[in-house]
Amino acid sequence: MFIEKEYINSVLEQAKDTDDNEIEAILNRAEHSRGLNHTDIAALLQTTKPEHITRIFSIANNIKQQIYGNRIVLFAPLYVSDYCVNQCAYCGYNCGNSFNRRKLTMDEIRREVLILEQMGHKRLALEAGEDDDRCSIDYILECIHTIYDMKCNNGEIRRLNVNIAATTTENYRKLKDAEIGTYILFQETYDQDVYNRMHISGPKKDFAYHLEAFDRAMEGGIDDVGGGVLFGLADPFFEVIGLMIHNEHLEKKFGAGFHTISVPRLCKSGTININAFPHLVNDQVFEKITAVIRLAVPFTGMILSTREGHTMRKKLLKLGISQLSAGSSTEVGGYSRREEGRSNPQFEVNDDRDATAIIGELMDDGYIPSFCTACYRSGRTGDRFMELAKSGQIKDVCLPNALLTLREYAEDYGNDSFKEKAKAAILREYPHISNDRIRKLTVENVEKIGAGARDLYL
Repeated sequence: MFIEKEYINSVLEQAKDTDDNEIEAILNRAEHSRGLNHTDIAALLQTTKPEHITRIFSIANNIKQQIYGNRIVLFAPLYVSDYCVNQCAYCGYNCGNSFNRRKLTMDEIRREVLILEQMGHKRLALEAGEDDDRCSIDYILECIHTIYDMKCNNGEIRRLNVNIAATTTENYRKLKDAEIGTYILFQETYDQDVYNRMHISGPKKDFAYHLEAFDRAMEGGIDDVGGGVLFGLADPFFEVIGLMIHNEHLEKKFGAGFHTISVPRLCKSGTININAFPHLVNDQVFEKITAVIRLAVPFTGMILSTREGHTMRKKLLKLGISQLSAGSSTEVGGYSRREEGRSNPQFEVNDDRDATAIIGELMDDGYIPSFCTACYRSGRTGDRFMELAKSGQIKDVCLPNALLTLREYAEDYGNDSFKEKAKAAILREYPHISNDRIRKLTVENVEKIGAGARDLYL
């Protein structure tokens, strides 16, 4: 395996001896947005000097602005089944927990998607527990087709990312043929000893099979994969180095590493007592981890869910986060059943504002909420995306498409006040569009865009 606990521990231990001059040299390299290797990252994680941490935060914010500008991509999770055969110590779907489990029928999925489309969402993340009998790959494929086919007025789901259990290369080929976006899977923890304790029984207990899932996914033709760990299970610095080594492995073998990295923290879930976990990550360390990851992988999207509250989400937007969930429900059928109250969410939502409130505040804070999915539909995935991103050319399509989708959202879902706010945000960003042809295309549609904008994305 490419993850070795002893090696990671030795890297972290040796990094403790990194002197100030070496730290400064690493930070100087980071300023050029070319990324850092895992030994560089270990040194940044170990430093405790305020002046170093201040500079890490500053560089993270500069990288975010240089590469992503003010764009924030929005999405929502869609839970389709909470049946699970795994007994995982940190999860509300633990098979040892007793509650009324369910999976959605296709009609129920259509109802959930209708609600999400009425919120304006174009990008979803399909979520399901692991149970090959009651939640088979055929069921997942049927869900995908149903979601893509569900259109109401101007609503449609243009990119469906999928977060399901590690599976076979054959099944990944089926997901690819179903035109999923990113395949997302969290290793949960790269510390195999902790992994073995956390995963008490079930197929997920196989550390190596889970770890090598992205290899099989890429061999099955899936270009974009999204990794992550559940911070709070093991030493957080160990986890970051594990993530970086995993990313380097994929880059070396397949020419592209993680398309996205998620940074969830362990939070309350059902009967789980989070105080029983000895590696909970406080806010200060969490902010540092987020910023360091941004320095390590400048062109990788960073995702923050509603596990985090309003205040922390605002902070982390300045430290590297480029994608946010909005108006989320983390239970099966949760969007339809909100008026009845939650029955069993996978985890508690700590930012329970509706999507409109989150989108409005993003614009108030100077961000551009983006609903763009053009890269996937235009074939800009995997190494092709990274080639454009690292050359800087991706900016010529990302910003205009973000502005077009914001205007589209405003026309379809906004009241007069929201439309004026969106128009002001678009005009504010207009000077930053470098390509004359794209600038002309965007400006022509600031005043009038409507349904025709759906054919203009680049």
